[in-house]
Parts: sequence; C-alpha cells; structure tokens
Amino acid sequence: MRQLFNQFFFHTLPSLAREIYEVCLLLFKIMIPVLIVVKTLEEVGAIPYISLALEPIMHLVGLPESMGLVWTTTLLTNIYGGMLIFFQLAPQENLTVAQVTVLSSMLLIAHSLPIELRIVQKAGVRIIVALLIRILSALALGIVLHLSYQWGDWLQQPVELIWQTPVVDDSLLSWGVSQLKSFAMIILIITALMSLLRFLRWIHIERLMIWMLQPLLKLLGISTQATSLTIIGVTLGLSFGGGLLIREAQSGHISAKDCFSALCLLSLCHSVIEDTLLVMTLGADLSGVLWARLAFSFLFVAIMTRWLNYTSEAFQQRWLLNSLSNADKDNLNAN
Repeated sequence: MRQLFNQFFFHTLPSLAREIYEVCLLLFKIMIPVLIVVKTLEEVGAIPYISLALEPIMHLVGLPESMGLVWTTTLLTNIYGGMLIFFQLAPQENLTVAQVTVLSSMLLIAHSLPIELRIVQKAGVRIIVALLIRILSALALGIVLHLSYQWGDWLQQPVELIWQTPVVDDSLLSWGVSQLKSFAMIILIITALMSLLRFLRWIHIERLMIWMLQPLLKLLGISTQATSLTIIGVTLGLSFGGGLLIREAQSGHISAKDCFSALCLLSLCHSVIEDTLLVMTLGADLSGVLWARLAFSFLFVAIMTRWLNYTSEAFQQRWLLNSLSNADKDNLNAN
C-alpha cells in the first residue's frame, strides 16, 4: 500500500502535471498570437469588408447576402461570434428552417479557422489543404442541403427565433477577461481529460473503445492507431483538444497517412455534441446539422483515404503533409 502511495504521489502525479503543462503551453503558443490578430481585425472594422467576398456565394446555398457576414464572423472568431451577428440580422430576413439548417451546417464545418487551421498544421496537415477542405466542404454540404430541401419542399416553414441578442460589452477589458476565462476552462478540461485517459489506460477501457470504433475506422480507411486522436477531436473539438491532438499526432505512434485522414475527418466533424446543440438554438434541424454532416464527413474521408492509397509518399509529403519543424522534433526527442 505504501509503495502504491509513493508511486502515485511521487511519480504519477508529477508526470501527469508535466504533461498537462506541456500540452497547455503548446496550445496557448498557438492561440494567443492568433487571438490578438483576429481582435485587431475586429477593432479596425475589417470583418465586414472581408465578408463582401462571401456575400455572392450565399446565393449558391439559397441564403440572403447578409448571412455572408454571419459566416465571415464565424470563420474568423467562433460559432458564438457568428450567433451574435445572426440574431441581429435574422429578424429582418424572414428565414426558413431549411435556410437556417443550411447556414448552421456550414458554420459547423468551417469556423474558428485562424486557430483551428494552425492546430491542424502543427499536427501534420498543410495549412492550405486544411483551408480548402474546410471551406469547399462547407459549401458543398450547403449546396446539397439547399437543393435537397428545395426539391422535397422540406423545412420551408419560417424559423422561430427563441433567443434574443443580449447586450454585449465589447470593450478590450471585457474581451481580455473573457479570454482568460477561456484559458482557465481549457486548462481544466485538459487536466480532466488527461487524468481520465490515464485512468482508462490503467483499467484497460481504452482497448474496449478501440475495439468498438474499429469497424467504423476500417470503413473509413483509418487504422486503429488513430483511435485516441479521433475520440479527442470528435468529443472535445479542435480548439479545446488542440494540444492533445498535436501531442498525439506527433507521438510517432500514428502513420502520416492515418494522421492526415483522421485530421481530415476531425476538420469536418468535431465537437459533435456541444456544437450541434449550440446551432440548434438558432432553429436548425437535426437532419442537416448532425445526420447529413456525419454522412458527408464519413463519405468524404472514405473516398479520400482510398484516393491516398494511389498516391506516392513523395506526393503526400510535398502537397498534403506538413513536416515537423526542428523545434518540434527536439521536443519529441526530449519527451
């Protein structure tokens, strides 16, 4: 008993604390500079001008041009930011449930790009490839949903807005306090998750999770070595789980191809529970924001992994994969 006590307090806890510190530090090094740049763009009023490029695209998915500002805000900030703009503009647009579902599905696939693309890049995917996958997939799913709802005359009733925009304090002080709260939440979540993962490995539940996900990953063409990576992204998302995703991807336990495939899946389908419930407060229908998004993501990855089998390793390294920097390699060797 004394030996177990000493093992836990003098080895396990310090080791866990060190891992939590390294993961949080890695994530904050990515997030803080990006957050400052995005906030600067907001303060100088650049976001409405950036949205002008997206306004014509809204017609392709059956949405009014004003929704381009909602998507732009979501792309550069997060879903919450897009929701605030949506509730300001939606009362004047008389949107249908189908339109809100199309918009929400696009928001779920492509949002928080400055931070999430940087995380995926650090995990091993070229940033331009990750950007194209997110934007083009969001547009493709939006077009498919728009045409399907229009063809079947589904969800054409007016959407009922059940929430009103609260008064928001947009001062720099309020923004800074909000970011500090987010960082504190990230630390708590990472601490809880890494402790849970240690416990699951200890009682061998992780093996059961791998066994349960094996048929789906096999169908998608992803090896079981990427199971932990997939679970983290699907449940936590790319922002909250970013540090763990990078660490898992750079661990050397997953092949570059499987890492790329898993990250493509997570780029299209992450934080499934929280984000899905979030956009449903806009009035979106579950058929698009969950089931259609899952089907689209699985189909995309299944096709993509099979295409990868016909490409050479040289092609993948040159065009798809982002090689580790010297600093990353040094960190891995040190750990």
